[in-house]
Parts: sequence; structure tokens; C-alpha cells
Amino acid sequence: MSQLSQRPESPVVGQRQRHESAAEHVTGSARYTDDLAQRLTGVLHAYPVQSTEAHAKILGLDTSGASAIPGVVRVITAADIPGVNDQGAKRDEPMLPVDEVMFYGQPVAWVLGEDLEAAKAGAGAVKVDYEPLASLITIKEAIAAQSFHGIKPTIDKGDISGAFADAAHVFEGDFEFSGQEHFYLETQNSLALVDESGQILIHCSTQHPTETQDIVSHVLGIPAHEVTVQVLRMGGGFGGKEMQPHGYAALAALGAVLTGRPVRVRLNRTLDMTMTGKRHGFYATWKIGFDAQGKILALDAGLTADGGWSLDLSEPVLTRAMCHIDNGYWVPNIRVRGRIAKCHKTSQTAFRGFGGPQGMLVMEDILGRVAPKLGIAARELRRRNFYAQGQDTPYYQPVRHPERLDAAWQQVLESAQITQREAQISEFNARNENTKRALALTPVKFGISFNLTAFNQGGALVLVYKDGSVLVNHGGTEMGQGLHTKMLQVAATTLGVPLSAVRIAPTRTDKVPNTSATAASSGSDINGGAVKDACEQIQARLAQVAAGKLGVPAHEVRFGNGKITALGKSQELSWEETVRDAYFQRIQLSAAGFYRTEGLHWDLSQMSGTPFKYFAYGVAASEVEVSRFDGSYTLARVDIVHDVGDSLSPLVDLGQIEGGFVQGAGWLTLEDLRWDTSDGPGRGRVATQAASTYKIPSFSEMPEEFNVSLLDKAHEEGAVYGSKAVGEPPLMLAFSVREALRQAVAEFGPAGCSVQLASPATPEAVFWAIESVREPSLIEEKVR
Repeated sequence: MSQLSQRPESPVVGQRQRHESAAEHVTGSARYTDDLAQRLTGVLHAYPVQSTEAHAKILGLDTSGASAIPGVVRVITAADIPGVNDQGAKRDEPMLPVDEVMFYGQPVAWVLGEDLEAAKAGAGAVKVDYEPLASLITIKEAIAAQSFHGIKPTIDKGDISGAFADAAHVFEGDFEFSGQEHFYLETQNSLALVDESGQILIHCSTQHPTETQDIVSHVLGIPAHEVTVQVLRMGGGFGGKEMQPHGYAALAALGAVLTGRPVRVRLNRTLDMTMTGKRHGFYATWKIGFDAQGKILALDAGLTADGGWSLDLSEPVLTRAMCHIDNGYWVPNIRVRGRIAKCHKTSQTAFRGFGGPQGMLVMEDILGRVAPKLGIAARELRRRNFYAQGQDTPYYQPVRHPERLDAAWQQVLESAQITQREAQISEFNARNENTKRALALTPVKFGISFNLTAFNQGGALVLVYKDGSVLVNHGGTEMGQGLHTKMLQVAATTLGVPLSAVRIAPTRTDKVPNTSATAASSGSDINGGAVKDACEQIQARLAQVAAGKLGVPAHEVRFGNGKITALGKSQELSWEETVRDAYFQRIQLSAAGFYRTEGLHWDLSQMSGTPFKYFAYGVAASEVEVSRFDGSYTLARVDIVHDVGDSLSPLVDLGQIEGGFVQGAGWLTLEDLRWDTSDGPGRGRVATQAASTYKIPSFSEMPEEFNVSLLDKAHEEGAVYGSKAVGEPPLMLAFSVREALRQAVAEFGPAGCSVQLASPATPEAVFWAIESVREPSLIEEKVR
């Protein structure tokens, strides 16, 4: 067992600890970025002037009206930017437009006011003269216009033509599905000030402080060491704060430099929903071949991502979607072509799963549609195609531990009593003409690591004070997911001290530099490895001190429960006295830790290699009941078994699994993201721009029975204390809800009917799907 994954006796990791800020969250005393503005005087408030065109030339920008508004201090335009006017990952995203707007709601200028109302009134007084240009709003409009940007990668493995020629069954189809609004509780938020030394300090709700620092530095035209970004905590991120916060932080910093006063940028919900990127919607075409036993022989697919007006992170989102189209199934012969549609909409961005859900959804939709045509139950068709030992992915990465997927599948079958319940459901459906039930099982195989190999590194700074207390700084950010809780447990375990002896400091770029985003489910892996490394350096120095007092070699010294002992010795030392002794011996009591994920390599040009450290597995079973009359449905029961390795913090992991599943169910069944596609004056406007028009899951959509278990005997060698990532994979467990809805709809039609179901599968979509199976002529299925 590796040193990284080996656990000592009586570790703090693995204990069921509550979230480190749980009490503050539930009492309302937790502080967020916006709360910090109350501690400052003279704070200016920023409000945007938004474009009223989806695509247009800017002929004129008159800010004189705003300057006449009482309380307006300054209007910021592109001309005020001293450095590079760009806030994007690919340098194709002007922070403020110079002569052209690219989406409805794009900020054209920002007004700074003494209060928010003054800034808002000033923004309303700014006049912009536009020359409207042709716009592309839907992904199909972009495809028809051949409007694409970025790379066009291809995965090509095996002999596609030969496999299709040998196939006993071949099916073709297409599938368009929607994106998703992040709807984090805390909207985009930045607070910038220039301190007494001329340093620019930015409090920001960002998942990627280092990149926020980079963007601010080049927008202002100054080196990075003049910019410090701090993240106290976030009220949710879900990927929407990986790239999107940078421009708002830069605007706040620019305003602070221009005025000499602190500047606050806080978007209200409507501004956030109309200005920020979403999960990418996709359009997929596919052709799949099976042998006579229902084994997949070949898949030929095309994936088009709706990227919006600039690239943002669309390229890695697309490639991850392509790498996850197999989900948990072996496809020996496969070709996948990818491209990114350029539309006049918000620039779509990272969202929990980062393209993986979109690729996996295509495969699950295919299997759900073709199973009836093959005469095989969907559950059995899925099981027959699971990966087995010795098989590799479409990009040639060997699949380790595929038996864990089988184990999770079997555990769900047994614990959820699937066979007995399926029999009960059949009896219910036979007795009820207008209400049908169904139960579906779906698997998850999700790769863990960043697409870009360089991002798979993390840093930490651990400080031990003379009294024995410990302060941990690491490069990850806390957005409610429990990363800080896990890092506390890692530090306490490594040093052998009680959890109460360790404290986490806010994430800051002047403490841990050059960090990666807290994203790709890698926060615990890379930051945990760095924290462990720093703690081990300190522990090794303390072991020398203790060895001298105990009269043993340093390698025989043991740390645990705040005590220091030696093999074969009854004497014990306290942690505090050993630290004190080390201080008087002038032993360094701080350390910078570092971690890099080993074994990764990726050739983007060939779409091949080993981009992932490991795969996380999971299985979910969902039972639904659907009404024929209006398509309404209830989610009656959910059973999940999920692989998190040896959990660092079981309560945190269980919460992440439940939350991820619910967010996935929202994307697949409720959250109907829409833009105005008319030719009227609102063309390109986000039509769902508030909670009143965009439905996210609430308590009423929760299953009456929700059972979640962690997979047993799932130690992951080579990961911090044998754990696995948990942030993203559970979202895809919600495929089981959509597939259960599909199977329930099929119960209203003739035996063996194939159901095409929209995504999201809203009650309206389910109603029309029911109507289509009751009228088989409405089903369009190309079958040979």
C-alpha cells in the first residue's frame, strides 16, 4: 500500500464529522463575500448597462445622462481598461465590448454609484445606439449556418465499417437536449480595494482564485504579485464560478484603481441568469450496432455543443463529453466527432460533470430507446454491456476495477429488492389504465482528473504554532461541498492530533500560489495530497525531536490522538510539549506542501491516452409513477450505491451524493432553460431568468424514500488515504429517473414500443410522449 493511501491507526479521516461551517450555515452567521462590504466605508456599487440586442454593432455610447444622476461617481467603458480587454480562457472574450455586442444582456458599460439605486439609475440613463445584425440563437440555427468555433476533435477506434456490416441490429437517431442554469444560492460577487501598500485585494466568490488573479492582472496591466485574491467561502458554485467570476473581479478591481475606493459587484438573480454561462446544451446524431445477444459492436456519433458567443471552457467540456459517451459500457468499435456551435447567447461554461453528463446521457438515451426494439429489458441490456477486466475505453485507457460496477449493481438489486418490486409494479400497471409505474437502474463510470494535465497539481501551507495549534492553508475553495472539512481531517490524521487542534484559513493567492480550480471533482485529491505532504514534513522534524527524548530511532516514533509514543516504550509525550521543544531547538514548524497526480498523459490531437487517475462508479434505481392525463409524475423511491473509495468524511460524501443526484434530476426533468427565439425585439433574451420561470428541485420533488449507501471494500490505491472523488459523479445517477419515466410512458403503449423522450422530461414532455406511444405513427425510429 502506498504512503499516500495508507491510513494510520485511529485516523480522523473516515469519521462522520459534520461540515466545519454547519453551525454558521444554519444560524446565518457564516460570512460571504458580500458581507465583507459592511466592514468598509465608502464602498461604491456597480451596475451594468446591458445590451438589448442579441447581435449588433455599437454605433454610439453616450454616458452623459448617467453622470447627471445624483450619486453616480463614474461610468466604466472599454476605453478605461489599461491592460488587455479580455476575461476569457481563450482570449476571445472582451471584458467590455468595443464595437459589437454578441448576446442579449451583455454588459456594455458599468456604472459606479454611492449606492446600488444610484448605480442602477445611472445605468438606465446610458444611451447605446445599435445597428442590429443577424443572430443565431438555437444550436440548429448555428449548424445550418455552419457557425462553429474552436477545435473539432475525433475519437476513432477499431473498425467501424466492418463492425456495422457484422451487426445483427443497427439503429440510428438523433437527440437534442437542454443546458442548465447553475442557480447557486450566492450570485456572482466581488469586492475589491487598494490597501495601504498599493496592493489590490479582491474578495471574490470564485472557484479558481489563481485564474481570477491572472485575469485581473492582465486587465489592469500589472504583474500578478500586485493582486491578491481571497475566497472566504462560496454559497455554491457547481462550475459556474470557475471562469465566470473573473470579469466581475476585474471590473471591481478596475473601479477601485480608478476611484481609489472599494468597489462591490454583486449581481441580483436576474442579472446573474442573463449574463452568465450555463451548462452546454448538445445536439447528437448516432448510429449503433448490436450482435444477436445485445452486445454493442459499434457506435458512430456526432456531438455538437452549444458554446454560445465565446469559447470559455467549451473545448475541454466537449472533449470530456466525447470521453464519457461510453459511460459504463464497452464499445469495441467507435467513432465520435465533436464540434462547438457558435451562437449569440451567453458563453456556456463549466457545470458539475463538465461535459461528462452530456456524453453519458447520449448513451443512456440510446439504450433506453433501442432496448424494446431488441426485445431485451433495458436493465438487462445495460448489464450485458458493462466493462470487464482487460477492456479499455474509446481513448485507450484501461478500465481499472470494472468489477466495482458489477458489485454496486448487485448491491442495489439486493438491497432495493428490485425483482420483487418489478413484479409488484407489473401487477399495479395491469390494474391501472391511467396511472403507470416503472423502475429503472442506470450505472455511472466517471473519470477523475482535469482534462489538462497541468491542472492536476495542488499546494498547501501548514503552520504549527508554539502552543501546538495548527493552521492549514490550501489552494482549494469551499463552496459548501465540504472540502475544508476533509482537509481538516487529513491534517489531523497526518499530524496525529485531535480535529479541534486544526483550523482552516481562507483561501488566498498570497499564501498558496498557482493553484488549480476547485473543479473536476479533484479538490480532495490534489489539495489533500498537498496538505498531507506539508504535514508529513513537519511530522518528520518533530519525530527527530521526540526520538531524542524517547531514546529511539526517529522511524520508531508514532503520532496519534495528540500523543507521541515509540515502539516498545511505555513513555509518551504530548503533542504540545514536543512542539514547544522543537521551537526552542529552532526546528522549522511550517511547511509548504505540493502534490501532482502521477500517471497521467493525454494527446489531444489524437484523443488518446490516460487522462484520468481512476474511475468512480455508482448505480441508482429510481421508481416513478406517471399520470396519463397531464404527464405529471412522482418520484417514489431512490436507491443508490456509490463508490467513494475509503471515504475521508462519510457524512460529507453522503450529502454530496444526495445533492448531486437531486441536481441531476433537476437538469433531466424540471429545469427547462429557454431563450426567446422569435424575430421580435426580445430575440436572444433569456426567457427563464428568475425562480418564477425556471423550476429547480424543491422538497416536493424529493423521493419519499431515499436510500444511499457507500460501496464496501473500495479502497483506492494511490489516492489520499484511499479515498475517491465525490463531487460530480453522483449527478449522473439521476439518469435512472429519466429512464424510469421512459419505461412508465411505454406502459401506456403497445408492447415493445420505443419511447422518444425530451430532455428535460417535464410533465408537458412526458404528456406528449404518452400521446406519441398511444399513436404509434407519431414515433419516428429508423431501424434496419
